[in-house]
Amino acid sequence: MTPVELSRTVLHAVRCAVDEGELSVTVPERAVVTPPGPGGCGDYATNIALQLAGAAGQPPRRVAEILRARLAGEALIGDVVVTGPGFLNFSLERNASALLVEEILRRGRRYGHAEGFSGTIVRLRCPAEVRAVVVTDALARVLRSQGGLVRVECEGRPAPEWETVLGVDSSHFGSHTASHSGSRSGSHPGSCFDSQPGGHSGSQPGGHSGGHPRTRPSRPSPLPDLDVTVHPVPVPADPLPLGRDAARWALLYPAAHDRPRIPGDHLAQRETNPLFRVRYAHARTRALLRNAADLGFHPEPGPVSDAEALLAALGDHPRILTTTATHRSPDRLARHLVAVADATLPLLPAVLPLGDEKPSAAHRARLALAEAAGAVLAGGLSLLGIDAPDHL
Repeated sequence: MTPVELSRTVLHAVRCAVDEGELSVTVPERAVVTPPGPGGCGDYATNIALQLAGAAGQPPRRVAEILRARLAGEALIGDVVVTGPGFLNFSLERNASALLVEEILRRGRRYGHAEGFSGTIVRLRCPAEVRAVVVTDALARVLRSQGGLVRVECEGRPAPEWETVLGVDSSHFGSHTASHSGSRSGSHPGSCFDSQPGGHSGSQPGGHSGGHPRTRPSRPSPLPDLDVTVHPVPVPADPLPLGRDAARWALLYPAAHDRPRIPGDHLAQRETNPLFRVRYAHARTRALLRNAADLGFHPEPGPVSDAEALLAALGDHPRILTTTATHRSPDRLARHLVAVADATLPLLPAVLPLGDEKPSAAHRARLALAEAAGAVLAGGLSLLGIDAPDHL
């Protein structure tokens, strides 16, 4: 059970309590589910009872007890404990982590992507400045992964080297020459609709589509549901000497209001470089799969001890993609990938058997978890337009 699924389960319990008269509140749109804080316990926690207590006219702990009684019997939830002023703490069944890993391995790099068109049409506009163009390119990839149709308009023609060096998809950019009110068609100069939402999700590690067809609508398209101007703080120096991967990371990792560091240490092969840690963690997972195959065993999802932080980060990946798309902030995805990598690296030394030790179910389960982490890292880097090499 991922945090997103647990959030839906919590909201369902609230809705049932309202329908049966136990609570008199408006059901919120979402329930925030996070790892438990100080004084908490289990795998996840939520403050939904504190959020609803005022409107319900009841103490938070009473609201929490009402919800606890409904949640304790849910599938994959082993135990629900109320702590502090009214926090609900969840311990998942032992096979819940295995089911999460199975889901990630089934979806691969598409884990966290929407299936089909979400019904949202977005127009992204940006100046012809290198950081704005790269951020817009990455944001378009993420929005498509969440089922959106995206139109991109650039106030000027991007430089050719932004495509050849930085991997920007030039088919999505062009000079914005028509008025916004007069542009209702997908054939607008400097705009492009992706006919396949999530089309980049099947891309190669660098994020290129590998030949997926793109067509423009044959009939006029409605105006976008969202009209977004992408205008991050401009880059202070030319990022092209860094090459595609390091340059894109340098432009995408800082928040839009922060100034990128050029050249920075983005090419350094050391732990202080977040991009290196992400790519190194991915490459290590691939190496472990090769080594395990040489030893004659393969990944098999199962319970893994002492991996709570990694499981929480992997389970949170779909929410991060949704939040990245909603807030139009690729930096959120970049920071999440660093968190996944930092939680992955401590697991890796225990994946393979040591000495004369025979591969066990625990080794196979850890290998499956490592493979799942690698898939999330590669998929996230692909959405940022960055390569995830198997060898580093």
